Amino acid sequence: MVEKTVLVVFPSIYSLNKINSLETNIKKILKINNQHHGDLRKNESLIIIEADDPVLASSAVNLLFGIEKITIAKEVDSDFDTVLAAITNTTLSLLVKGEKFHIKIDGKTRNFLAKDLEITAMSSLIDKVSHLGAKPGSESDHDRQVYVYLTDTHAYVCIFVDKGLGGIPYNSQRSEILCCVYDELSAISCLQTIKMGFDVKILVCYRSEPDLLKLVKIVNKILPHMIEENQSIRICKIKGIANVFTRIITITQILTSIASKEKIGRVSLGISPMIFPASFCEHNANLVLQNKIIPWFALSGIDSEIFENAKKMGLEKYISSLDELCRNHPNNRKINTSETMKYVKDVLKTCKIITITVGSKNIHDIIDSLKSNH
Repeated sequence: MVEKTVLVVFPSIYSLNKINSLETNIKKILKINNQHHGDLRKNESLIIIEADDPVLASSAVNLLFGIEKITIAKEVDSDFDTVLAAITNTTLSLLVKGEKFHIKIDGKTRNFLAKDLEITAMSSLIDKVSHLGAKPGSESDHDRQVYVYLTDTHAYVCIFVDKGLGGIPYNSQRSEILCCVYDELSAISCLQTIKMGFDVKILVCYRSEPDLLKLVKIVNKILPHMIEENQSIRICKIKGIANVFTRIITITQILTSIASKEKIGRVSLGISPMIFPASFCEHNANLVLQNKIIPWFALSGIDSEIFENAKKMGLEKYISSLDELCRNHPNNRKINTSETMKYVKDVLKTCKIITITVGSKNIHDIIDSLKSNH
């Protein structure tokens, strides 16, 4: 039985017509993270990677959007007896005394039925693991599940399965968009915009030195998902605006001004009608549209998956601030746009563009570059 240990990438359902973009992004992220690999190929809807270090390569690839799950698996020929032997050997190597086990088989092959293989594998294992006190479980009740995926040419018996971030591949929309990170909600909005496949450009608007450090730390969590080795970040300082609505409208006008200057056709607004009044969201959208730029609400609907993704990407310490924002009922007052234009002009004077090479010293590089530009 010839078997290889490979990395298997399962595209999200929304990426099935964007496999080439996902494949390109995988090659880029592996190169950026210095993960060497041999053959990288497609097998039906799957992307197969023969990585030198599957564990580290898996961690790198799982930074990408557009993936349902990623697995480290044994690749064997799609022959009934061969696959059965691989399932048996893999399960025996993973099982611990007293565990409930389950075999889940997806995909299909012209050679045999997946259900026949599943039944045979479970029956065979019951005898072989009796000395461990292990017993069969179910899909909803098990301690150990061995996942198998079948194609016409190969079967993939998975040793390790990790959930992906979903969405679609970065820059698969082939459109630039400008995002502003100024609090926790706007950071989640930026991540959602990346998840929607845009080529994201980041603006940071901070109010104080501690605020700058917090926002740079947040941006540091976002940068690895943008799969560009060199990133340019725009940074502006906002001061003297206590009212949250005035501050957001000012930021919307700053976004619009920068997007117009840099010929970026879209801006992502880090607000949601689930939290802010619909009239306020519409007002911000109209400010953008007046400049012939398309406004984008990445957070038009907020669900628990958004917060789960935020936790997975290391933003869990900021979730409490998001909870607090969602519980508040801010007082919306009518704001004269001309009132905010003075703020906009002052803020734009402080705007700096910093270019960094994405790596382990992003935070220091951004702060140091900002100081040297003053």
